[in-house]
Amino acid sequence: MNWTALLLADPSPCLRWLVLRDLYDRPSHDPERTALAVQREADPLVSGILALQEEDGSWAPNVLATGGAGGSRTMMTALVLSRLGYLGFDSNYPPVRRAAAYLFRQQQPEGCWPLTEEMALTDGISQAPQDEGYTMIPLQTAFPLRGLAMCGYSNDPRAEQAYEWLLAQRLPDGAWPTGIAAGGVYGYVGGYRRLPHSRWGCRSNTTAALICLALHPTHCQGEPARQALDHLLGRETREVHTLGIEVARMVGAERPRGFLTYFARFDLALLADLCGRVGLSPADERLADLLNFLIGLQNEFGLWQSPAYPQITRWLSFDLQRSLRRLRTGGDWVGSQPRTPFQPYPKRERRY
Repeated sequence: MNWTALLLADPSPCLRWLVLRDLYDRPSHDPERTALAVQREADPLVSGILALQEEDGSWAPNVLATGGAGGSRTMMTALVLSRLGYLGFDSNYPPVRRAAAYLFRQQQPEGCWPLTEEMALTDGISQAPQDEGYTMIPLQTAFPLRGLAMCGYSNDPRAEQAYEWLLAQRLPDGAWPTGIAAGGVYGYVGGYRRLPHSRWGCRSNTTAALICLALHPTHCQGEPARQALDHLLGRETREVHTLGIEVARMVGAERPRGFLTYFARFDLALLADLCGRVGLSPADERLADLLNFLIGLQNEFGLWQSPAYPQITRWLSFDLQRSLRRLRTGGDWVGSQPRTPFQPYPKRERRY
């Protein structure tokens, strides 16, 4: 039995529907895909989420997450919308429309979403006076925008305004900072979030911003997306134990947590997805090595297994097969960042 048969034998109608759509290119009027479209709503992955949606279209804080990732109604709704989008639901689905309407109602006139007090006093400055917290963190907008883009709202004029705000926060080197702290200075970058070729670039904020750009029909091919991906690829690492963490969050196997720490772990499956969406050429040596490494992790059935969550094996395999499919078509650009072994806290030379 090969991997295609194993994926189509999965009990989740959402997964089978996505396999037919994204790996087999079945049209929307295909009888099997049409039947699965009806069954998807009863999938426990979906019904469990919808049972918690409130009348205004939102989800209560931390109902499906912990810490800053779901610490506000806006952030929690953004995370749930991302999950529904990953499962294949879009603006044609009423619960998605209600959730999107709620998020757009929270959007600020300048295009961003509000920075809560909890977010502003994050990352080691929680003991500082209230007026010394952050005034801007790109994640405050990247999380809601990601949820909306995953459900097909990237071309909505309100979402386009959010993209403009997000792009305006970029550093001159193409990365995104931790944020703007008191006095208008850039926020501290923890070692685990440091980018090897950016003084103030934050890997968490850069990853979140890149995900949003990669989900946009034109921004995905733009220079900001390419520069951000180049920064992420500059961090040379092969962490097998974190493979598929983002897929685990999207299918409910892992409860999301953290805010600045949301992307603390380096997920090679997520990186492969971004490479495929942004159109990096297989001629890029970093990508070629990454693909060889990932292919070497396949088992005898052609599947990938997450060390932390073996129950998502079929979902992770679908996700990686979809990324490989995009990458096989070939991109048209090669990055320029030098390959740098990752050291979160490099040793300092002794003065004496």
